[in-house]
Amino acid sequence: MKYDVKKMSLARVGMQRIEWAERQMDVLRSIRQRFERQKPLKGVSIACCLHVTTETAVLASTLKAGGASVVLCASNPLSTQDDTAAAVVKFFKIPVFAIKGENRATYYRHLNAVLDTKPRITMDDGADLVSLLHGERSAQAPTVFGSTEETTTGVIRLKSMERDGVLKFPVIAVNDSKTKHFFDNHYGTGQSTIDGILRATNILIAGKVVVVAGYGFCGRGVSKCAHGMGARIIVTEVDPVCALEARMDGFEVMPMEDAARLGDVFVTVTGNTSVITMAHVRRMKHGAIIGNSGHFDVEIDMKAIRAESVRHYTARTNVEGYEFKGGRTVFVIAQGRLLNLAAAEGHPASVMDMSFANQALAAEFVKKNHTTLTHKVYTLPKELDDEIAATKLRTMGIGIDVLTPKQKAYLSAWKEGT
Repeated sequence: MKYDVKKMSLARVGMQRIEWAERQMDVLRSIRQRFERQKPLKGVSIACCLHVTTETAVLASTLKAGGASVVLCASNPLSTQDDTAAAVVKFFKIPVFAIKGENRATYYRHLNAVLDTKPRITMDDGADLVSLLHGERSAQAPTVFGSTEETTTGVIRLKSMERDGVLKFPVIAVNDSKTKHFFDNHYGTGQSTIDGILRATNILIAGKVVVVAGYGFCGRGVSKCAHGMGARIIVTEVDPVCALEARMDGFEVMPMEDAARLGDVFVTVTGNTSVITMAHVRRMKHGAIIGNSGHFDVEIDMKAIRAESVRHYTARTNVEGYEFKGGRTVFVIAQGRLLNLAAAEGHPASVMDMSFANQALAAEFVKKNHTTLTHKVYTLPKELDDEIAATKLRTMGIGIDVLTPKQKAYLSAWKEGT
């Protein structure tokens, strides 16, 4: 079995951490039990390009339990947990190509390594595998049944491809399931981003001015978590509805140009490029801290920051200082890459439980329906979304009401009035 991980000697520690995560992933465990019986993925090869974390290990083992041949690589050079990667190879016998801190050349060598297995289904977090299959490996695209996409940034790319008529196979936008973005993006990103900031900097959040760029589900989560710890929140937005929501939620809203002068900590969660530019950095306070929890490292203009700084040094693990003429310094967490995974461990397992339940069911859906799906971006059927939510509630010991026949009839009728 070919693989490329940092150290196989880390595997036992990694397995301990995987087992801890699995205890909190009741929905995915229930899917795995069914997969073990039914083998719905039998004979299908799946290439996963995801953050190599303990939760991803539980997903990979679930796919394998369903009969799939699975191979895994990282979807970000800094997000890999090296002990987890080793454990997946040793204990699950699943090839992994991922090393924390790998350079760009190694990153793409690993992407190509998983595509060399000629997968029928790809599983992406950021659409890098899909991008390769539409670029230098386009000859391979006709053999792919379909793909699944984990994150907002990837869905944006894929919908653009669909709009331009270039998408070569169907894709399930897992991110668009309610049991994914309502919870993973909101609560997961909120908690894991604050976790990453604290691990990297050990600052006191209370009393700080935290500027959050973007008020989608991720931005809402970050804002509420930081506010709950005593921070003053400023939101920057380009969408008038999102900006209005932020203000109605009690947060200040203003352009980044104005917020740059006021912030102590800056977090970008937009999925877009050049959100914090050098023009903004020049306005920032001495000692300002900048971080990104968007998928790609394009939200902060790191190239311009590096070019204009007169001194660059490591201030702490995962924190780099950039000093400019006159002595003013700003600090950047995790090189401008997604700090919640690079400086922390990503989302808690209990929320990734629902996200990866969506991934497992999406793979099964593609296997069953690929002959009838067209080259479009789809969401999972509502009944699967509801099934995941209902299972999660059961595992939490929560019951809910059920519509009576009378209530169902009322909701489906149109003649009832005042």
